[in-house]
Amino acid sequence: MMREKVAQLLENALDKNNSLFLIDLSISEQNQIRVTIDGDNGVTVEDCIAVSREIEHNLDREEFDFSLEVMSAGVSEPLAIPRQYIKNIGRNLKVKTKDGETIEGELTAASENEFTLEWSAREPKPVGKGKITVEKKATLPYENIVEAKVMITF
Repeated sequence: MMREKVAQLLENALDKNNSLFLIDLSISEQNQIRVTIDGDNGVTVEDCIAVSREIEHNLDREEFDFSLEVMSAGVSEPLAIPRQYIKNIGRNLKVKTKDGETIEGELTAASENEFTLEWSAREPKPVGKGKITVEKKATLPYENIVEAKVMITF
């Protein structure tokens, strides 16, 4: 009952700002509500406050005793949904696949089902000694990914 009510209030809050989207909603047995959001243009403190107010002001504390925490997806958090990949096109990702492979490269494309990384790698020359730089490209389906994080560069 409470989860449905919170989910509906959350949907209403996100409808008011279409650049925001839900990453995670969890409600503990003690009615501790945790909402994690992200935005196409980032998330401001004001965005978190607006979402929090939409939920808090429309839940009856007489009916539900609850605590509420609304937060943005942190920069160190792994990407969780396709919209986050789309938002981060042009940035560098570190991706761990289910095959145990780790790839670091530029996110050049993303859709609802897969994303594309491009990177440079040093490989042995086909003939002779030494190494050459080779441009690599991989299109990876989301279901093959264990973790993908944006690489922060300064």
